[in-house]
Amino acid sequence: MFQAGTAVFTLASLLGGLAPNESLLISARILQGVGAALAAPSALALITTTFPAGKPRNTAMGVYAAMGGLGATVGLLLGGVLTDVLDWRWVFFINIPIGLAVLFGTKTLVEAERHPGHLDIPGVITGTGGLIALVYAITRGGEHGWTDSLTLTSFAAAAALLIGFLFLQARTADAMMPLRLFKDHSRWGSYATMLFIGAGMFATFYFLTLYMQLLGYSPVKTGCAYLPFSAGMGLAAAVSSKTAAHVAPRLIAGPGLLVAAAGMFWFAALEPDSSYAAHLMPAMFVTALGLGMSFVPLTLGAVSGVTHQDAGIASALLNTAQQIGGALGLAVLSTISTSAANNKLPEAASTLYQGLATKDFPLVAKAGEALTHGYSLAILGAGAMFLAGLAVTALAINACKQQHAESPAVAHMG
Repeated sequence: MFQAGTAVFTLASLLGGLAPNESLLISARILQGVGAALAAPSALALITTTFPAGKPRNTAMGVYAAMGGLGATVGLLLGGVLTDVLDWRWVFFINIPIGLAVLFGTKTLVEAERHPGHLDIPGVITGTGGLIALVYAITRGGEHGWTDSLTLTSFAAAAALLIGFLFLQARTADAMMPLRLFKDHSRWGSYATMLFIGAGMFATFYFLTLYMQLLGYSPVKTGCAYLPFSAGMGLAAAVSSKTAAHVAPRLIAGPGLLVAAAGMFWFAALEPDSSYAAHLMPAMFVTALGLGMSFVPLTLGAVSGVTHQDAGIASALLNTAQQIGGALGLAVLSTISTSAANNKLPEAASTLYQGLATKDFPLVAKAGEALTHGYSLAILGAGAMFLAGLAVTALAINACKQQHAESPAVAHMG
């Protein structure tokens, strides 16, 4: 599955780079999503089934979390360089040699146990359809109003599909999302917390990138500006992977989320001309430290104590929680940002482009102030997401320290 996902993602990258029009470009992006959805949970499951609980798995999870933070930042930096120096299509083409190298490296992987079963097609349709309807309803509500007929219809469809999904999961032998995984408080707490982290983190990247473009940063400069995030994430992930052997996960993840929220509230004091060195860089580093502290214990909480048979779905649910959180968080916080900016200056984004086109610099400054106000409120909302994750961590995650190297099939977190 990991090989198949990597191959699909690599092929989709080639198609995206060659796309002659918008429709084919979007189609290639969808195919990339399919490949990533196949590969990402499999990668985490391979760690779970390869490394026994305790120090070996803690170290592997620390490397996994650090590479996630490093990869995101390097991707932003490399994307900026390729766009400036070559062409935007190389943002896709660069994935091809990386994908081929990963496929070559998979020859060293060992096959895990196989469990015969059937694909839960009704679960796929109702679960995916419900989430799509929910994200669309939130996005449309922000653009057309919350009493818009299609917005209300989409919310109703999302509710019906997601309720139907849970009903099917409770009665299907080979369920896509076995409800038995949620019997462990620490596991479902990890999933819920990761959803809130995804909601806050993805939106933060989005709004900070828009803000830096407002300041006139080039793509390369924007990528370089995210390097402190990578440093903070890698440092904290390395420390938390070692600490997990001696301290209960919530005593690491909880303070980490508090630190991350503090970084977000620091960010929220943005001004149209905020200094990078005095404001953006330290706030970014603090936020990354907090998130890096949280990722390893939450990942351990999600996959520890599961059988080999459930390792893949337990990993997939963690990735899914983060991605769903990102989609929902971006939809909600974008709505907040746009509404706040437009309340300060109607059609603030369009006004900015109009001012730039006509070289009306007072109008540009006014639009920039309105947009910055919207970004600040959205980032404040992202900080609130981290605090919500902190509350879930404190109430639900009751796992013990990850000290003893037990068999993954019998390891238990509390």
